[in-house]
Amino acid sequence: MFNIVWLVLSGLWMAIGYALAGILLCVTIIGIPFGIASFRMANFALWPFGRQLVEEHDAGVFSAIGNVLWVILAGWWLALGHILSGIALCVTIIGIPLGIASFKLVPVSLFPLGKRIVDTDDAHALIPLR
Repeated sequence: MFNIVWLVLSGLWMAIGYALAGILLCVTIIGIPFGIASFRMANFALWPFGRQLVEEHDAGVFSAIGNVLWVILAGWWLALGHILSGIALCVTIIGIPLGIASFKLVPVSLFPLGKRIVDTDDAHALIPLR
């Protein structure tokens, strides 16, 4: 239910933003990994409920360097889009859970490399117990 409302109110617009960033980043050979990450995030922004992000602990230093470049190239304005849509969604009581979901996407819009999108049911098996 939330995914359908999310798609109409915020998901489609944010996915278009991620897709545009992905197209622009794929123009250069160096930007192709960033474009692929942007397309993955566009898919996640379309339908976020029932899925979550899991940190890949073996991502390495290249994902950390890539995340710094990502913030400069595309991450800051995508994060701004999530913040603005989250504020707009929180105006109504019904939209508050959607606004919170939008705010939860801000960190991953800033640092998408080194993370994997999985179903929520599968995520519990991937996260080690402490």
